[in-house]
Amino acid sequence: MEYVRFGQTGLLVSPVTLGTMTFGNEADEAASRAIMDAAFDRGINLFDSAHNYNRGATEEIVGRWMGGKRHEIILTSKVFFPSGGGRNDEG
Repeated sequence: MEYVRFGQTGLLVSPVTLGTMTFGNEADEAASRAIMDAAFDRGINLFDSAHNYNRGATEEIVGRWMGGKRHEIILTSKVFFPSGGGRNDEG
């Protein structure tokens, strides 16, 4: 895998991102893990998630899978939709 710089951060990321929106719904945890294993084994280190994917189940599955790989994965997230009722819980 040939990696590219992520903006001016110095991080090296795969040019392909694994989207995780279906994890915890269309793909159960076993299928989600198999997908992440296959992507990681092929050099993909950039994973995209969001706190509202499947009411948080997606991030829980990704978190459990990462385990000791946490320092090898770049995990992005989106936080637009409300996650609670506080003034800073959305946007």
